[in-house]
Amino acid sequence: MRLVKISWLNWVQPLAKTSLLALLLVTLSLGLSGAWWNFGDDQPARESRLAVGNAITDGKALLRYALPIDNQTVRDVQASLEDIAMQLRSKRWSSINRDVTKAAVILSNRTDQLLTGIPENQKPQAEALVAQMNDDIALIREAIEAKDKENVWIIRGKILDRVGQLEQMMVQGFPFQVPSEYSNLPQLKGRATVKLSTNQGDLTVVVDGYSAPVTAGNFVDLVQRGFYDGLEFTRAEDKFVVQTGDPPGEDVGFVDPTTGEYRAIPFEVLVRGDEEPVYGITLEEAGRYLDPPVLPFNAYGSIAVARPGNDPNGGSSQFFFFKFDTELTPPGFNLMDGRYAVFGYLVDGKEVLEKIREGDVIESAKVVEGAGNLVNSPTAQES
Repeated sequence: MRLVKISWLNWVQPLAKTSLLALLLVTLSLGLSGAWWNFGDDQPARESRLAVGNAITDGKALLRYALPIDNQTVRDVQASLEDIAMQLRSKRWSSINRDVTKAAVILSNRTDQLLTGIPENQKPQAEALVAQMNDDIALIREAIEAKDKENVWIIRGKILDRVGQLEQMMVQGFPFQVPSEYSNLPQLKGRATVKLSTNQGDLTVVVDGYSAPVTAGNFVDLVQRGFYDGLEFTRAEDKFVVQTGDPPGEDVGFVDPTTGEYRAIPFEVLVRGDEEPVYGITLEEAGRYLDPPVLPFNAYGSIAVARPGNDPNGGSSQFFFFKFDTELTPPGFNLMDGRYAVFGYLVDGKEVLEKIREGDVIESAKVVEGAGNLVNSPTAQES
């Protein structure tokens, strides 16, 4: 079965060109059902924005902010460095310099606060990361002085990667208990990196079990089984979606060879500020239209579950990459969040995703990092 675009999208796109308020009012009054087949106070700081009106549109940044940690100091370093991206577009060198100075002051003078939450046995590694970031700060200052836009971008990325490593060390245990009714399903208690090798090139995605353990666990389990090897991309539209996961034959999802039954996974979305995900009901159906998910559709290459029509719990193996479209996803609110379950982001291979067309093939899918975080799955023992 293939995803079919039906009538609501035909009027969403024109309306999206009008004011956000008008779009919101129409959305709320009509109660969009999203009926397409296959789209399917002490809390950790999981912010997916820089400031009001500046939604983050980078998958790596969203993943960093989605980590369940409680250390505002490291978030301040991250926010300053993330802001450089926006300033760099307009070559606002004084603003870029201020951002770097903010990060440098914290890295140099607030190390104790920066390392709060790091286990003692990992402190030496964390301190080494901070030292490397301080070295990188000196390099990025030189690039700013030379107004070398390309090098500023590259060095900024390196520092942020180190920030991400530091933040990952702060994660202690799993943040919530998955409901017992889903104990029969694979779960990802952490993160995993998956490489999809296609006939057009490689796509690398990071899937986030901290925010969507059942959804991410199902995907990683299927990757480990080799389910996606050889499958075609069944839909590819410019500025919309690239979809795959439909097996050959009559089945539209994964049939467990042990039970002979279709494996359906529940709708699962973690809302910022909630202790655990919403299960079994879309945010729209729950009346939570404007509640922001920890994993939003802000980024090009958001990866989400495809599902049948009005059944939020009917998803299985099919998934799609969403191509960020400012008409469908204006900053701070969009028509996708809360209706379909995001479980990760493309972190490498944007140019490959742009090339993929219907009929292209996933030659192989491999878990290259994080396979040990998979539980409740026969493939977990094999890895």
